[in-house]
Amino acid sequence: MTTVRNAVLVVAGEASGDLHASKVVERLRELDPAIATFGVGGDRMRDAGCELVYHCDDFAVVGLVEVLRHIPFLRSAMDRLVALASERDVRLAVLVDYPGFNLMLAKRLRRIGVRVLYYVSPQVWAWGEGRVRKIAARVDRMAVIFPFEVEFYRERGVDVDFVGHPLLEEPALTDPPHAASPDGVVLGLLPGSRKHEIERLLPAMLGAVELLRDEIDGLTVRLGRAHGISEAFLVRNGDPARLGVEVLPPGAVHEVMRGATALLISSGTATLEAACLGTPMVIVYRLAWLSYVVGRALVKVPHIGLVNVVANRKIVPELVQGDATAVRMAREVAPLLTNPVLREGMSHDLLDVRRELGDPGASDRVARMVLDMIGGVE
Repeated sequence: MTTVRNAVLVVAGEASGDLHASKVVERLRELDPAIATFGVGGDRMRDAGCELVYHCDDFAVVGLVEVLRHIPFLRSAMDRLVALASERDVRLAVLVDYPGFNLMLAKRLRRIGVRVLYYVSPQVWAWGEGRVRKIAARVDRMAVIFPFEVEFYRERGVDVDFVGHPLLEEPALTDPPHAASPDGVVLGLLPGSRKHEIERLLPAMLGAVELLRDEIDGLTVRLGRAHGISEAFLVRNGDPARLGVEVLPPGAVHEVMRGATALLISSGTATLEAACLGTPMVIVYRLAWLSYVVGRALVKVPHIGLVNVVANRKIVPELVQGDATAVRMAREVAPLLTNPVLREGMSHDLLDVRRELGDPGASDRVARMVLDMIGGVE
């Protein structure tokens, strides 16, 4: 049997979790170099010094059929992680988001005496409370990134700390807020990071561009794309270059946000990034029809856009499903492109959202929670 003193299991099953967890691992090593971390993550966690038992790419599965086929691997991975936690005398696990897997893992870890710190809450406040009972039974402490989550969990008996949003640690989002573009009127298109999002949104976005070009002289349009999204894929989904849209290199999403007068943006974390910069936007989203019907039945919050959820009011237009058409997109974003008073008002509201996300330093706060929890175990 191999025993590793001060070993901490860290599990981040997605790319976003890898980013957030890597900063915690990095900070842990600075605070206590004797701590060894291992588990599931990506290149960033590896670079931060975490021993990867599995790469998070192995856990990236989309679609019901694919998930069902992946169940044997997920069970095997969970068995191995639990076995390693026992062998290495692990006292604490840091589980980052990825609730379908991590809440099951938490149950098994608790059975062998491992305490659980959960970082980045599942959105149980949006989807109902079925998972809250599991969290209360399986998680020792929650480190949440939205301020309204604190009261939600405390009312349900969960030990919770608000650590601030990790986005505030991103250098690209800590510069001075959005200002008027020196390039005139600039529309930014951010159709999402996943291919199915782009397939559903980009054609309508490009339709909106055609309509707006007839209304706004000298309009510049820039498109940001995630890593892994090729120009060939964009061509198959509307061919932005055909309309004179400037397609920026992969990963230049923040550049699009900062340089835009206003954005058409897919719902998700990117909307919070744009809010941190104060960039006006219209949120758009489309799901497969069945997913949308099921989702509407389950969702318990009035807004889908995170900026509106955090603000607890509608400060940004939302165009969802059948409303996410070229005509509606053009109609909603045109005033933001042409009316500076409206634009400045929304920018002010968005920067209020940024302030609601807390202060920079989420990774340091989580790392110190880790040290506190390890110190509290005999």
